[in-house]
Amino acid sequence: MSTTSPSPHGLRFAFGTLSVLPVGVSRWDREAARGGMLCAPLVGLVLGCAAAAVSLTLLFLGAGSLLAAVAGTAAGAVLTRGLHLDGLADTADGLGSGKPAEDALRIMKQSDVGPFGVITLVLVLFAQTAALAQLYDGSWARGALAAVVSAVAARLSLTLAARAGVPAARPE
Repeated sequence: MSTTSPSPHGLRFAFGTLSVLPVGVSRWDREAARGGMLCAPLVGLVLGCAAAAVSLTLLFLGAGSLLAAVAGTAAGAVLTRGLHLDGLADTADGLGSGKPAEDALRIMKQSDVGPFGVITLVLVLFAQTAALAQLYDGSWARGALAAVVSAVAARLSLTLAARAGVPAARPE
């Protein structure tokens, strides 16, 4: 498989891992994962367009920009199973613990969300919603574009972090 043209398995891997969309992932191996990371920005494009569509529908039905922004932010969370929010909360709990690296990693792996995770989630979701609401206030097109660009950029970071030469977080 070429790193410039991922297989259909990579595309399904990306959508199956990064979204709730039912795509029938049939391979969970290294090659499919590599292709999946290359396709991650495409997943962002689809999810960003879906979140923007939810917001725009509400705006065109007469809702205010704040409600449209809340709905768009919620749509992004629902369409990803909250995967990014869970990771953010785990990271905040681990880093906020002030513990040595091994203990911080153990905290991050726990299934519960601690106080740092909750505070971080609340503030980040408020900030995302406020920024989106302000953009929708200025122009529905600007708000929609921001929803799409932010979703693509977030998934592009996965592609960049998974490229050859970037060291793994843990040797295993």
